[in-house]
Parts: sequence; C-alpha cells; structure tokens
Amino acid sequence: MNTKPRLTDTLRARASGTPMRIVLPETADPRTRQAASYLSEHGICFPILPEPESSPDLERYAMHLLERRKAKGLSLDQAREMARRPEMFGALMVACGDADGCVCGAVATTADVLRAALYAIGLEPGTKVLSSVFLMEMPDGRVFTYGDCAVVPYPDAGQLAEIGRSSARTHRVLTGEEPRVAFLSFSTRGSAEHERVQLVREAVALAQAAEPDLSVDGELQFDAAVVPAIGERKAPGSVVAGSANVLVFPNLDAGNIGYKITERLAGATATGPLIQGLARPMHDLSRGASWEDIVNTAAVCAVQAAQRV
Repeated sequence: MNTKPRLTDTLRARASGTPMRIVLPETADPRTRQAASYLSEHGICFPILPEPESSPDLERYAMHLLERRKAKGLSLDQAREMARRPEMFGALMVACGDADGCVCGAVATTADVLRAALYAIGLEPGTKVLSSVFLMEMPDGRVFTYGDCAVVPYPDAGQLAEIGRSSARTHRVLTGEEPRVAFLSFSTRGSAEHERVQLVREAVALAQAAEPDLSVDGELQFDAAVVPAIGERKAPGSVVAGSANVLVFPNLDAGNIGYKITERLAGATATGPLIQGLARPMHDLSRGASWEDIVNTAAVCAVQAAQRV
C-alpha cells in the first residue's frame, strides 16, 4: 500500500508556504472561478481574476506588447485589441510584474496560450526551445515527467536535447528527485538502425555534452527505461535504464499518445501541459480540465514562481 504523500498535495503545501500572485484570466469559465475560490480559501496562492475591459492597466499592457512586437509589424490598435484577450492579458500581467504566474487554457486553445506567452513574456535567456511536460503521478506514488507532449511536433536533435534538459530541471524543481533522463525510441542501444534512431542518439550526445553531470541515456525503448529487469538485460550498466523518471519522447505523436495511455489505462494523474522555457511561469490547461486540474496547475505555477524570487 502506498503511504507516500501525493505529489499534488505536496505541491499545494509548498505553494502555500510562500503564496504567489497567480492570474487566472478566463474569468467567464465556472471552473476557473471555482478553482480561484479554492486557491484563496486554502491559501495556496493569491488568485487574480482580471477584467481586461475595465482595467486601468490595459493601455500600459498594450504598449508593452507593442514594444515587443513592433518589429514584426504590430500596430498600436492591434496591440490594444490583442491585450483584451484573456490569455494575452494574463501573460501581460506576468510580463509587467503585476502577477507572478499565469494559468489558462480551459477555454483558449494551446496555440493561443503559447502565442500569448511568447509575445508577452518571451523565452528565458539562454533558451531557444519552448516545450512542455506532463507530470504523471501513478497510483503507486511514482512520478514521471513526460516531455514534450504538447508543443514541438518533430524536434531535431538540438531541440530534443534541450527538451530533455528542460524536462530534467522541471522534474527536479517540482518533485525534489534527481532526474534520470531516458531518451525514448523504438530501439535500445543499437537494436535497430534508422534515421529517427540516429536523431535520438545525437540528442543524447548533445545533452550529455551540455550537462555532463546529468544522468542521461538513450536510445532506450520504454520498457528498458522503466522496468529494472528489462533495463539490466537490454542496457547493462546504464545509470538510467530501468529507473528513468524523465521520459523524453522523440516526437509529439509519441508524447501525446503516451501520456494519454498512461492517464486513461494506467490510472495516472496528469498535470499539464506545463510550459518550459519561458522567462516567467505561464501554463496551459486542457480544455477538458476540471477545476481541480486548474488548482493543481496553479500550485505548480506558484512553486515555480517562488523559485525565481
């Protein structure tokens, strides 16, 4: 029987230790309002439910957006119109320091959320790839980080390496565990030869070169990555095989299918997609999200925001 505290409960408790201002801009959605009430009542964060049309900050936000996008041909009138959109308004609040993080996507599409995040907040210095992960909490208490499941359709080797490194950092911050990163493939250590297998090998080499102290291995099949006996047989001597907790999928097809199989057939709790690579935290939601999902994502956002203070 698992007696380990659930990660979602641990994250809520961590968030309440240093409450952050988290904007939930989709205020017309009843799930958002219910989540905001819960977050406030339990002291997990300070939820903000903005009203863009009546906000005295709308013009300031539009000017911020204009400054960032004028080189791309954006006009002031267009910036004003864009700033009124809930997901953009929330991102601008974060960018301008009026909120510590943003959670939306219960109504807006992932494309709209990502666009708002990139236009208003931008990438973290030194980062070239915006990506995402899902935290997958299994019924037995184990937690895996799956990346990328929502953003980069077919990453090249450099992008895949950065997805792996970003996912490792996210795993460390949110779970407190040392990441053991498996780059997944249909091959394990040369059991098959294909250009897609070679791409994974190149990504592993790039990730190892960039962070020599990070526990990384690949290419590994899923069973070799997570089942100890199979990992030992297929990849003897690996520091990752059989005990991986960060799983890097070779493309968005595999990642998206993989997390949904784990959620629906294995009974895992999926939190995400959590966006990686932004200068300040902003996270997406599934449009099928429950109010509890919004609470959990807001807790993650608050924990990450507190790390930056």
